Amino acid sequence: MTDQSLDGPLLGPAEIRELAERAGIRPTKTLGQNFVIDPNTIRRIVATAHLTSDDHVLEVGPGLGSLTLGLLAASSAVTAVEIDPPLAAQLPETVERFYPEAASRLNMVLDDAARVTALPGDTPPTALVANLPYNVAVPVLLHILEMFPTVRHGLVMVQDEVADRLAAGPGSRVYGVPSVKANWYAAVSKAGVIGKNVFWPAPKIASGLVRFERRDPPADESLRKEVFAVIDAAFAQRRKTLRAALSGWAGSGARAEEILRNAGINPSERGEKLDVKAFARIAQAAATIAQAQAQAQTKTQTQAAAQPDHERKTPATPETQPEPTTENPA
Repeated sequence: MTDQSLDGPLLGPAEIRELAERAGIRPTKTLGQNFVIDPNTIRRIVATAHLTSDDHVLEVGPGLGSLTLGLLAASSAVTAVEIDPPLAAQLPETVERFYPEAASRLNMVLDDAARVTALPGDTPPTALVANLPYNVAVPVLLHILEMFPTVRHGLVMVQDEVADRLAAGPGSRVYGVPSVKANWYAAVSKAGVIGKNVFWPAPKIASGLVRFERRDPPADESLRKEVFAVIDAAFAQRRKTLRAALSGWAGSGARAEEILRNAGINPSERGEKLDVKAFARIAQAAATIAQAQAQAQTKTQTQAAAQPDHERKTPATPETQPEPTTENPA
């Protein structure tokens, strides 16, 4: 039955199944749908998110609304982005039914969270709290952090091994592309593990909670795409040295070594040993070298154009030889 508490109304297993039947929903693996059916887990997620009454929460994949109700009780407003039309249509009705006094504080958006670029309302989101679909968790998280810089902190629930990767530091066995890219935007840490039995249907593995606090990036935002290109190249072949791994990105092994040395990084080092600041230095060094070469080329061209015509070197041409004559034999 519905659990009424000081935190607001929460949904239990019976309500979740009844709402799913009403919407004609059967959870699908395609959309990564696993609905939380345990009110205590909702309380734990909301508490771990460290929300304040001033926060405007962005929720991705609200599903049947179990987490949405808890977020509405702990914040000023919730904007929910849902890709599944039946679920998006039913969520406002669910809030109106179980938590009517909070219905006006819910904004419903039917869209793909991995592509959404704008949200309704005059107040931008300040926090992200979501049970992210396992199959798109990392792309969605990075997209939200890129597109909505007003999101200053948050908590996401993802597959446990993905949580470990996101929170991993340099040198860790699971440190990789998600770890470094997430750290461009925020300080990331693991905040707990959620068991399988609190979901319907129960997933095959546990889930992990990942907390983040946004911070200033390690380099100018204009450099981010190039930094991410360096990260992708460095981890495409983990066992190779950076000189070898970045040779394709840089254009050659020699050019990669030049860039790395200018960034203060040993070319024989491997990508999994570097933090995001080091990757930013690599991209910055590449940009600085390219700029210096472009300026030198422009200077050379300018100097050549400024020379008087008589001082310019022209390609040598063979002297004209007289036509051979043919003498008649005597």
